[in-house]
Amino acid sequence: MEVGHIVIRRKQALAITAVIAALSLTAACGGNGDDDKDGGKGGTASGAGFDAATKGFVNVSDKKGGELKLWSPQDVDYLDPARAYYGFVWNMQRLYVRQLLAYDAKPGKDGTKLVPDLAEALPEISNEGKTYTFKLKDGVKFEDGSPITSKDIKYGIERTFAQDVLSGGPTYLMDLLDQGQKYPGPYKDTDPNKMGLKSVQTPDDKTIVFNLASANSDFSYLMAMPTSSPVPAGKDTGATYTNKPVSTGPYKVEGFTANKGATFVRNEHWDPKTDTIRKGLPDKVTFTVTTNAEDMDQRLLNGDIDLAVDGTGLLQAAKNKVLKDDNLKKNADNPFTGYIRYMVFPQTVAPFDNIECRKAVIYAADPKSLQTARGGPTSGDLGANMLPPGIPGSDKAYDPYGLTAGKPQEDKAKAALQACGKPNGFETTIAVRNNRAAEIKTAESLQAALAKVGITAKIDQYDGKLTSSTIGSPENVKKKNYGIIVMGWGADYNSGAGFLQPLVDGTFIKENGNNNYSMINDPEINKLFDDAAAAKTPEEAAPFYTQINKKTMEKALYLPINFDKAFVYHNPRLTNVYFNDSMGKIDLATVGVIK
Repeated sequence: MEVGHIVIRRKQALAITAVIAALSLTAACGGNGDDDKDGGKGGTASGAGFDAATKGFVNVSDKKGGELKLWSPQDVDYLDPARAYYGFVWNMQRLYVRQLLAYDAKPGKDGTKLVPDLAEALPEISNEGKTYTFKLKDGVKFEDGSPITSKDIKYGIERTFAQDVLSGGPTYLMDLLDQGQKYPGPYKDTDPNKMGLKSVQTPDDKTIVFNLASANSDFSYLMAMPTSSPVPAGKDTGATYTNKPVSTGPYKVEGFTANKGATFVRNEHWDPKTDTIRKGLPDKVTFTVTTNAEDMDQRLLNGDIDLAVDGTGLLQAAKNKVLKDDNLKKNADNPFTGYIRYMVFPQTVAPFDNIECRKAVIYAADPKSLQTARGGPTSGDLGANMLPPGIPGSDKAYDPYGLTAGKPQEDKAKAALQACGKPNGFETTIAVRNNRAAEIKTAESLQAALAKVGITAKIDQYDGKLTSSTIGSPENVKKKNYGIIVMGWGADYNSGAGFLQPLVDGTFIKENGNNNYSMINDPEINKLFDDAAAAKTPEEAAPFYTQINKKTMEKALYLPINFDKAFVYHNPRLTNVYFNDSMGKIDLATVGVIK
């Protein structure tokens, strides 16, 4: 997921990650040692304290009632589960939509594990990993009381194929399930029951079978994404479904107004006995869009609202206020978000077709200055490689270029320049979005560091709204001489493929909307992705992603800036507060309020 307006899951059709993707972040279970007696689902119950919610549940309670007040400086992209791609919207959708599987509502690594949601158990996998069979739970219903059937789940997935009507969301399922059929989606489906997608079968109302063309160990992750949510065909209104999607969770949409907000009220047909993930504690949840982020921060610190749901954290002024006030600080956390901020070197732009020239930039950079440009230590840990903590196969200690020492290595940079035939340096251009202040500051930091070894870097600030056609166009990148691109990335789901594949798999290179900015197309790396997909389980796939990460870093194509963090404050009246490692955000599935 490209780092977009606030936290955006992905702008282009990929086949990751990313992710959840996304994702995650080391958070050990811990706290004050009290037993979790009041209904917390894992981790250790704990009282308020700085960073406490990254280690366990804070303020554990099963008390119902009250209004949960969520604010955001950005509106949702879509409430429709087939179209939503903002990370904070996926978190909000835990309130009103369910899938066959879901990430568990537990702190730490347990929160990255998939558990049954609408399904009664994890899938039965057969046919050498190519067939996934799910059975639905008894008693699961839509908000009107009608039972959820396997056909509703199939129909919800089929909607993803109608990109001419429902664009915006991830399209992984199209890539895996179409298999040459060129299925047009249910609105153009000639099957009388709109069930024409051949690779998905519904032998009875409680059974759904997915037949893949080849084994894919990440398929279960896709069954936990909103695009796999059931939709009743009779209630589908196409492009306007986003205004009032039919609920399967503890809340239903009472009202939605674009650029203003939404109201969620209890879904009386949600049965908590069928749901081991969501608590459904507040009587009402309101979502308000604001154009004044500073005012939002102040309202949050005053206790007038409960949470800035976008999850990107306080602005610097409010952050400074919290850090100086112990009473406020005890309700703040500094979690990993699952993103990496980085710079990347397109090999199509000279002299970055030479690995030694790329190494020269990496060694010349001042990692501590880059971190400071992003906001200091609370903005994230110094970057070391291109696979963030928490994703299976990652190794935060892997630091092939010594970046975590935090100092420029000018002697090594000059030696690399000599080796690449540019002993006196060279000229290049750094491309950075004009609406990302922190990214601009990192570009300026690198510019200053490169000048010390003779490399002259011009900074080109392009329109951030045109990312996909500016840096996403390999032709334009070469034309503009963009030798260095500043960017950020997070996973759509908690897998190495969910993060790395759009960035380094050569088969993902596109003429527009490209995310493989380095233009790497290494047969060995491409095959490792295939090998990982063919693994029987995500755990067996993890070592392949470790190899991919190392082989990528050995090519000196990326300069990691940091493993991203956010500085997040929550209203002290919130209960069951914890950061879910699959989202890098406070999990709305468990939160309650003290009235």
